[in-house]
Amino acid sequence: MAEARAPRLAVLIDADNASARIATGLFEEIAKIGEASVRRIYGDFSGQQLSGWAKVCAPHAIMQVHTVASVPGKNASDIALVIEAMDLLHTGRFDGFCLVSSDSDFTRLAARIREQGIDVYGFGEQKTPESFRQACRRFIYTENLRPAAVEKAAGAKQPAAAAPPKQPVSEAVRLLRTALAQLEDADEWVSLGVLGKRVLELASDFDPRTYGHAKLVDLVTRSGSFEVRRSEGGGVYVRDKA
Repeated sequence: MAEARAPRLAVLIDADNASARIATGLFEEIAKIGEASVRRIYGDFSGQQLSGWAKVCAPHAIMQVHTVASVPGKNASDIALVIEAMDLLHTGRFDGFCLVSSDSDFTRLAARIREQGIDVYGFGEQKTPESFRQACRRFIYTENLRPAAVEKAAGAKQPAAAAPPKQPVSEAVRLLRTALAQLEDADEWVSLGVLGKRVLELASDFDPRTYGHAKLVDLVTRSGSFEVRRSEGGGVYVRDKA
């Protein structure tokens, strides 16, 4: 039997609103979702402003879409990205789109793609407006994708970005408890996978890394607010101590 193909994804990057430091982490994260069949980045590459992205495009097989605003102050890159996203959408060849930007202007694009029944995964900084974050099936904060080694290496020529602010674990506990309460038989043990899926339905930007933990099981266990047990088959189950 032939192996099932991974979901085919179109990755569209707004170079003006995303840091080149995330490139490696970005494509490692996307690989967890599916195959990045299309990799395009939009911006004016004629100057030095996007030199960071220019250096990482070849290693990551990203195609540069060079755009120049004919009128100062107009964002030709955003328009080019939207036009090409709609062209790709109507080919019917893609199972999902990855929009890499912190710009709320892409909210309507994300919503339109999802209206077509196609998943949208957003990647942006924690400052990204909620409208864009919630328009995506899932939203990943790019602060969680920057390796510390890259930050230190970049410090010689440009200021290293500040460490991503971690959200309080109490906020994660609130979301997890809300999700548990919505599940059937919430007073009984619930599969960690089912719980994680429900939390993402409540908050598309939920990510254990935002609360200082690499995995959901670590966050749940170390929060001290839940009971955790493992089945003989390796499954993890959770229930609220309260």
